[in-house]
Amino acid sequence: MSNQTVSPGALLAGRYRIAELLAEIDGARVWRAVDEVLSRAVVVDVLPVGDPRTNLLFDAARRAAAAADPRFLRVLDCDMFEGVTYCVREWAGGRPLERMLASGPLTGQQAGWLAREVSEALENLHRTGHAHGSISPSTVVVTDAGAIKVVGLATEAALRSSGPGTAEQDVYALGELLYASLTGRWPGATPAWGLQPAPVEHGRLMSPRQVRAGVPRSLDDICDRLLADPPRHHTPPITSAAGLSAALSGVVGSSHEPPNQMDETVQVARQNGSIDDATQVVPQAPPPALDPTPPAYQSSNGHAETAAYTPAEPRPARRQTPPPSNGGGSRRRSEEPKRKGSWGGRILILLAILALLSVVAMAQFLLKGAMNNGQSDDPGTGTQSPPATSSKPSTTGTVAKIVDAKDFDPEPAGNGSEHPKDVKNSYDGKASTVWDTQEYNNRPDFGGVKPGVGIIYDLGASTPISKVVVTLKGDSTSLQIMVPKDDTTQSPAAVSGWRSVANKDDQPEGAVTLTPATPTESRYLLVWLTSIPQVSSSKYQGAIAEVSIQK
Repeated sequence: MSNQTVSPGALLAGRYRIAELLAEIDGARVWRAVDEVLSRAVVVDVLPVGDPRTNLLFDAARRAAAAADPRFLRVLDCDMFEGVTYCVREWAGGRPLERMLASGPLTGQQAGWLAREVSEALENLHRTGHAHGSISPSTVVVTDAGAIKVVGLATEAALRSSGPGTAEQDVYALGELLYASLTGRWPGATPAWGLQPAPVEHGRLMSPRQVRAGVPRSLDDICDRLLADPPRHHTPPITSAAGLSAALSGVVGSSHEPPNQMDETVQVARQNGSIDDATQVVPQAPPPALDPTPPAYQSSNGHAETAAYTPAEPRPARRQTPPPSNGGGSRRRSEEPKRKGSWGGRILILLAILALLSVVAMAQFLLKGAMNNGQSDDPGTGTQSPPATSSKPSTTGTVAKIVDAKDFDPEPAGNGSEHPKDVKNSYDGKASTVWDTQEYNNRPDFGGVKPGVGIIYDLGASTPISKVVVTLKGDSTSLQIMVPKDDTTQSPAAVSGWRSVANKDDQPEGAVTLTPATPTESRYLLVWLTSIPQVSSSKYQGAIAEVSIQK
């Protein structure tokens, strides 16, 4: 059997009944087939006899089989039969992103959710030391149920002879996919995947918000940090799937429901401040790109298009009762109010309400008088003292006001200065501005020359501290929350004068919450970085976008 003799109706390896040709990639053919043993549809990649990609495909199949994330379509079998090499993959009915973007860009919510689903799958894959190698609009499919599936794990790259790829390449490719989803343009110099190239200004790729109105600022910033070199506003680049997942979760939430079912999640996220104002312009109705009944389409990855972002359990439309008709067949105007009761009944209700209000007002007056008498220092003079207060401030859960802050790089290991002019960026309420450390060589522990650096925050007075939220830039940051050991109204000049009350190691980019194990109260608080992210091949630099201290 040769690649040419594998045709519809043929039985491959005594098990896979070939049904139809889906695509052809440089001589390799992709077929839809039926596994007659398990009675299920599958996709079969077939290489001709003696094809030099045979070993690449076998190696890719082994790597793909180790992936545990359900968002990757699994490799089920890979072998040789009568001279041809075949690789069997799962089948999933759905629409590739390539086809969806042909009808126009997605909404910000849809694009962010889709990219977050893929980044989470890649995050799990990259932990195993492997990469997908061919992330593109043709290898990301939205299934009939509205879930995300990533096809061609390792095998797509093998068929295209593009090499196994790296984690960094996967993340950059996902940045291209996010940009295309938001704008309907491809962030490259030439057309790709049916999209025209994105515009360039002064030799620099224009941001999504410059290309299309209504793109959320947060997603615009994420795209810039994925694709720009260097990113605008001195923000650190996103180079890992873990960092991208954290950044996108802060924008679209962490729900795995498809966007059409995420209206409640969006409302909660907006109340928590994780959705910026630009997201509000996203229309509620699905755009034309998400037509639930599109015409059939065949993509290069071998998955037939049958549905778009179709909710798994669509909400039933609320049925409105038609207005009653009169004898002449005309309908009563909806604006006409119905009569409800007589005037006498309304007057009695009004009098009852007034009587109740009078009783409440009298009770409040008597209660206030009793409280005032009870608070008098001297009954003979009638002088009232201010209300008694507890010696310990109550924990309210509100955000404590930061009155001042300064960088902390104590000698002799430090030089006493760590970008002091940018410290205010860490508590100005803007996630787009950052305070960053200096760059250190070769090691994440500040090149091994110092134990750490940080920022001391002054709350103006002794304040209870229930938790501290630190928004980090870059992945794999280790940090501690510290307060003075002895006198919490004084700021120690040496690290030895501080004690740690909470710590987190190897944190991804995004908001990190640190909660003291025991009740803590202090005027001064130190956010202390002990390990910082890698920003280039041999450089390490930490960055804090925002710090919030809660009482």
